[in-house]
Amino acid sequence: MERHARRLSPRIDGLTLGLVAVLLGAFGLRVWGIGHGLPFSYNIDEEGHFVPVAIGFFGHGLNPRYFLNPPGFTELLYAVYAVWFGGRDAIAHAYVEDPSKVFLIARVTVALLGTVSIWLLHLLGSRLFDRRVGVLAAAIGAVAFLPVFYSHLALNDVPSMLPSTLALLCAALVLTRGGVWPVLLGGIAVGLAAGTKYTAGIVLLPIATAILLRTREERAGFAHALAALALLGFSSAVGFLIANPHALLSYHEFRAGIGRQRELAGGDELAKLGLTQDNGVLYYLWTFTWGLGWIPALLAVGGAVRLAVKQWRIALVLLPTVVVYLAYMGTQDRYFGRWLLPLFPIACVLAAYFAIWLTELVAQRWPRAARPVTAAVVVVLLGQSLIYVIHNDRVLSRPDTRGLARTWMEANIPAGTPIVLEPIVPARWSEDPDRANPATPDGQRWRLWDTTRADVDDFGRLLPNGQTRFVKVDKYERTLRPELLDEYVAKGFCWVVIGSHQRDRALAQPDQVPQAIAYYDALRQRGTEVARFSPYKDGATPPTFNFDWAFDYYPLAYERPGPELVVYRLSGGGCS
Repeated sequence: MERHARRLSPRIDGLTLGLVAVLLGAFGLRVWGIGHGLPFSYNIDEEGHFVPVAIGFFGHGLNPRYFLNPPGFTELLYAVYAVWFGGRDAIAHAYVEDPSKVFLIARVTVALLGTVSIWLLHLLGSRLFDRRVGVLAAAIGAVAFLPVFYSHLALNDVPSMLPSTLALLCAALVLTRGGVWPVLLGGIAVGLAAGTKYTAGIVLLPIATAILLRTREERAGFAHALAALALLGFSSAVGFLIANPHALLSYHEFRAGIGRQRELAGGDELAKLGLTQDNGVLYYLWTFTWGLGWIPALLAVGGAVRLAVKQWRIALVLLPTVVVYLAYMGTQDRYFGRWLLPLFPIACVLAAYFAIWLTELVAQRWPRAARPVTAAVVVVLLGQSLIYVIHNDRVLSRPDTRGLARTWMEANIPAGTPIVLEPIVPARWSEDPDRANPATPDGQRWRLWDTTRADVDDFGRLLPNGQTRFVKVDKYERTLRPELLDEYVAKGFCWVVIGSHQRDRALAQPDQVPQAIAYYDALRQRGTEVARFSPYKDGATPPTFNFDWAFDYYPLAYERPGPELVVYRLSGGGCS
């Protein structure tokens, strides 16, 4: 009886324990420092695109009236908030009085989704190869910098990785065992992925390829392949409509949103100040070296080559997806590291596959060296990412420079004082905490210079007849010129607060905005620096400006999150 009971009990082996450790570690890395910046959300997309729209659902229904980003993640947040808060009044009150809680719930949701995607990554590697590859692929994904960092923000990038990894798993199931259910589930996963982030829909390609390969091997004929592809298309549409029902119910709004998204993806040449790289494909290949890690990236290349030679079926399912995605995204006029995340599950599996093959090669030739070599491979694979992720989590757990600056300003700049504040903080940041008796008519703590209006065009030329125009944040530097300092002084705006997110965009391409460079030079000469809030370690050299690293704090020079802020005091005229 005792032997029979032991036989029926599940076996917990080293790989199972390793997977549990990986999942616990993945979640821990994703929630360490997750409250960074709160009660303010300093990420412009997080602050404006998902949480506020989800809260808006409580007031005007589930039509987002906004399709630049698909609403799948937003609808999930709506459901989470409905369960947590119970209704419209409670969530509205929390958003006004305790925004930290509202954003924290959304961020933890993302961290949980990211951790589940690591489990699916393990299943993907196990199905395509074996459990060792699955666990190692999960470990690589668990510590990779980009997915860990973006699990700290309520954005749709990491949530889309869950259904996209599930779709890849279904492609593996179609390839290895066939059947209707993997096609049906895989199609729904594709739709959910695209309904969460449009570009994640690329995972349709591996499932379609797997269907064609499986049909060929089973000699099922053209009609069978066509039926399977039709089922895939139908279930993908169903999944997309589950995540985005108003793509059909509000088709014209949806179509307009897609059109606008294409325009933004193409980009305005003048709005790209600071994007010093001119080749998107090369930028994304470089992103792998830090977002995933040098060693995993190189081993992924090795895995791709070995697959193409030894296991061409799997290669045909995985590799064209990478090529097509890089070719498409690399032709866009803007490129940011997080847009590469749909490819990370494939890269992790390829790296793990090649690493396991290397350890097997060593074990065959030098059996006694197998264990130490395996341990060394794991350490080398994960080492870079662990160093940078742990450093980054420590950075995120410290006060943001913008929070420190706000505390200093409240203590040193009287309420109602006119100040020039560059567009480096959300509107809520400068609100007067005394809502019942605010210092200014518009409820702000200080009287702010309007940085959203300018009397010059994008080339610094004065508009005729004293006209002004609206200026987006990404064109702010194009409105700067030294003469503005005279206007500040004449109108009593004696305090000027600048941030490196804006200043360094200009410094990265000084030939594009010479007037902005002259403005910052004149500000240093005419203004007295009264306070500086640096995110860097003492004695560290600030990294060269890069849109990714300036906002995700990857370089080890960072000690705390945020840009460098400098507070100047002007003198003369109305500032005497």
